[in-house]
Amino acid sequence: MADRDDRVHDVLVVGGGPAGSSCAYWLAEAGWDVAVVEKKEFPREKTCGDGLTPRAVRQLADMGLEDSLAGAHRYHGLRSVAFGRTLELEWPSVPGFPTYGYTITRHDLDALVCERAAKAGATIFQGTEAQGPLDPVAPSGPGALAGCSGAVVTAKKEGRHGELRARYIVVADGANSRFGRALGTARDRAYPQGMALRGYYRSERHDDPLIESHLDLRDANGDVVPGYGWVFPLGDGRINVGVGLLSTDHRWKGLNTARLMDAFVTQAPRSWGIAPETACGPATGGRLPMGMAVGPRTGANTIVVGDAGGLINPFNGEGISYGYETGRLAAAYVAEALAGGGPAALADYERHLERAYGDYYRVGRAFVRLISDPARMRLCVSAGMRSRAFMAELMRIMANLMHPETPGLAEVGFSGMVKAAERLERLTGRRGAP
Repeated sequence: MADRDDRVHDVLVVGGGPAGSSCAYWLAEAGWDVAVVEKKEFPREKTCGDGLTPRAVRQLADMGLEDSLAGAHRYHGLRSVAFGRTLELEWPSVPGFPTYGYTITRHDLDALVCERAAKAGATIFQGTEAQGPLDPVAPSGPGALAGCSGAVVTAKKEGRHGELRARYIVVADGANSRFGRALGTARDRAYPQGMALRGYYRSERHDDPLIESHLDLRDANGDVVPGYGWVFPLGDGRINVGVGLLSTDHRWKGLNTARLMDAFVTQAPRSWGIAPETACGPATGGRLPMGMAVGPRTGANTIVVGDAGGLINPFNGEGISYGYETGRLAAAYVAEALAGGGPAALADYERHLERAYGDYYRVGRAFVRLISDPARMRLCVSAGMRSRAFMAELMRIMANLMHPETPGLAEVGFSGMVKAAERLERLTGRRGAP
């Protein structure tokens, strides 16, 4: 990296994770000059459940990467456990999506996708941190991001500072998004936020064909809390074990996720062999802004994607597939802007996000509100676990595997949920959780 590079790239992508690498790939594949700055060097660790749903697999296949997953663990569905009942559900057959997922560590996965972007022609600056916007320009109006001409960057190993300039800037630096905040993004605290902790354990069941979700997550006293525990087999001798807590109510804000993890390890089925002596290392965690919680997401020449925009699924905490999808979507609108559409094209990105995810995330936020009350959660989950057919349709909704052109029970039920969520918002005046 030169201390000063007078070259002006078409696009600068800040962050090389799922959203950033996806966006870089699609732009480079279309022939645009793309630079990516990633503060770590691949491969690198990343706190995550490491599960790829059919939505994520579809995006990886579209990038020509599914063959690269041949060594990853393929799984075929979900085992739901709650209140003494267990249901095993296979992924549904939905047009456009596979009937399987993969588990693969982000240590391996993110390197694959970033390398794919590089092969498509993107220039990747690893070990290079974007310190802040270069020549920031005030937002063009209310509800817009600031603009900038690039980023002030630091090559961490050399300790050298420099500048990278571009016509358009894509913000993809994750849930904490320091670069996004410098441009004016902020989290709406009425929206739900997740807190997750995960660790790796050695297990003889490392190649189980199903991922497992415990919907009656309990604290050390045995009380149910809003969230879930998971056990995801990795197929390499290890399992990914974690807890996700939905911070939706003042009652849960002080709950210690480390203690919650300890309680889950104690309460998990013995057959998994989860114990302190089988741990591969300390658990790590992070915060997850959900349901389109972060905005604004567009400016005159700036656009926000993935976790940096709070685009995590409130139903299940899934962020990888939405990173790939919103990165790809942003690439299309940035390309349109570069081709002459200008800032108006970026504004269309926000409208497309609302069409694609607005109703779904609205229902997701209402769902989070519902389960924040332990009594309501127990009633709903206990009733649902008594019906395999009901849970299979709910699984389609929670994984966002519905198909409007061939409506079934999930699609009809979801339509009713949208209307109920809209009424709830009108009555309470809130778009998120209390």
